[in-house]
Amino acid sequence: MATTTLDSRIPPGPIEHKWDEHKGHLKLVNPNNKRKFTILVVGSGLAGASAAASFAELGYEVRCFCFQDSPRRAHSIAAQGGINAAKNYHNDGDSVFRLFYDTVKGGDFRSREANVYRLAQVSLNIIDQCAAQGVPFAREYGGLLDNRSFGGAQVSRTFYARGQTGQQLLLGAYQALEKEIASGKVRMFPRAEMLDVVIDGRGRAVGIITRDMVTGKIDRHAGHAVVLATGGYSNVYYLSTNAKGSNVTAAWRAHRRGALFANPCYTQIHPTCIPASGDYQSKLTLMSESLRNDGRVWVPKQPDDKRRPDQIPEPDRDYFLERRYPSFGNLVPRDVAARNIKHVVDEGLGVGPQKNGVYLDFADAIQRLGRKAIEERYGNLFAMYEKITGEDPYVVPMRIYPAPHYTMGGLWVDYNLMTNLTGLYALGEANFSDHGANRLGASALMQGLADGYFVIPYTIGDYLSGHLGEKLSTETDDFRRTEAEVQERVNRLISIKGTRSADSFHRELGRIVWEYCGIARNAAGLQKALQLIPALREEFWSNLRIVGGPDQLNQELELAGRVADFFELAELMCVDALDRDESCGGHLREEHQTPDGEAQRDDEHFQFVSAWQWNGVGKTPTRITEPLEFEYVKPTQRSYK
Repeated sequence: MATTTLDSRIPPGPIEHKWDEHKGHLKLVNPNNKRKFTILVVGSGLAGASAAASFAELGYEVRCFCFQDSPRRAHSIAAQGGINAAKNYHNDGDSVFRLFYDTVKGGDFRSREANVYRLAQVSLNIIDQCAAQGVPFAREYGGLLDNRSFGGAQVSRTFYARGQTGQQLLLGAYQALEKEIASGKVRMFPRAEMLDVVIDGRGRAVGIITRDMVTGKIDRHAGHAVVLATGGYSNVYYLSTNAKGSNVTAAWRAHRRGALFANPCYTQIHPTCIPASGDYQSKLTLMSESLRNDGRVWVPKQPDDKRRPDQIPEPDRDYFLERRYPSFGNLVPRDVAARNIKHVVDEGLGVGPQKNGVYLDFADAIQRLGRKAIEERYGNLFAMYEKITGEDPYVVPMRIYPAPHYTMGGLWVDYNLMTNLTGLYALGEANFSDHGANRLGASALMQGLADGYFVIPYTIGDYLSGHLGEKLSTETDDFRRTEAEVQERVNRLISIKGTRSADSFHRELGRIVWEYCGIARNAAGLQKALQLIPALREEFWSNLRIVGGPDQLNQELELAGRVADFFELAELMCVDALDRDESCGGHLREEHQTPDGEAQRDDEHFQFVSAWQWNGVGKTPTRITEPLEFEYVKPTQRSYK
């Protein structure tokens, strides 16, 4: 593998001063000149909406694109449990440094210290910003904002709005965005899917190519900078907690144009999801991690125990998280909980009709606090669970099992959130930067809003200041060539005329990736996946069938393009997982475990970011590394016991 290293442009000085010093030395754009720049923002979730609104408030001309019919349908709306901030409202010992420490440790020492510390710093501003926007955070009796605990922390720092925090935060960002749309500073393009990024002869991102999802029209859009805020790629597994429309296409097409893709095998398997009930399912449903504040996780000690859960006495129950991790109990980080849940189910102790879950039991909490208190905290989540399963969790314990959720991998970015392609930025889940090998719960919303409200509005000006006076045009050879390649790809998909649907290929691909690159991996399995995936991809390109044509609303065509990208991503995920010959975070290499079954890192050989360069379909990608240095939090074997 290549040993070329990357420059993350981390500023010098003490970590607590890096961001403030850096902001003080960034180049600025005069207010009267901001209107001369056009910024293209792809994505309208928390990161995209907050960035677009912030750019417009600063005076830039903004074009914002989303494939939904409205920005407020972005997948950010599905986040449930809360958003972290080091406010220390509970006076329980929290601080910016402790949030920084928990995040670096939770990511198993595979994230950048400087980025994580900045995230912890600006978390304080995020809560003030959102409260000022009217986000209805939960409050204590006296009116102060309430907090609850999440996995991987021993303090209460998670702000929440019942079990719909993402929805409320997105509505705040959406209203800020709509204000700027009304002012004319933002032009919104709904039902528009980005299919490529345009790179000029100097290696700069100068625009994008989109397809109108209603008419099928291919369009060109020019911008002085392109910002991707397009979320994660967990739908590569087919079954995941993500919305069915969530995909990797925007980031992947940028990768094919030269943007490095970092740590693609770092995917988070969320422990608290409703188990699959049959092969017919097309997605899984998340139950917030916040439920583990009051719910106790257990299984019967005897396999295939047919008694109702309320009829199983305490001596016959195994509260395995509390037993194995007495310090953190049910609030261990997600990767630890998911791995242990999978382990007990694999041992034959699973519960439910398909024996593929464990109990999340609220009986003790209801007895201790009363049903009303539990309803106030989790009422909408309990209602959702009952609607899906037909079981009342106030009476019968919930059943949960891990499912693909968040992705810590993504486009490589430097400290300014710029990819290695000049003028191309990636925000939120679309980049790799803050979470290492495992994201702590309630940090996704934090990163999306931090990037959009408090980081990119500063750093993008440093780049744009050097391009004042440059005229935009879509009538260039670079635009014409890129548009022609997009059209050619669409035509190729339509022309295959095979017998299988894109969805059938996606489901089969997802099973391969889940089996061999899921919670637990090993070299033999990954090597097998690297044989199965190219073979299935070859069949896809020879036996795909798409009904309808390209010049119309055609959801089969949309899905086919996304599945084609998932094939290439899945192969890179397995290449990355095989190359990373260690266990870290949620990625257990079965060859590398501690004596008690915990992930065993190899800091001597793998304390770096793996950023991969595209070399073509079927060709071995080039690995470029960014060494990770830990000056403030020394790597240790993670322990939550």
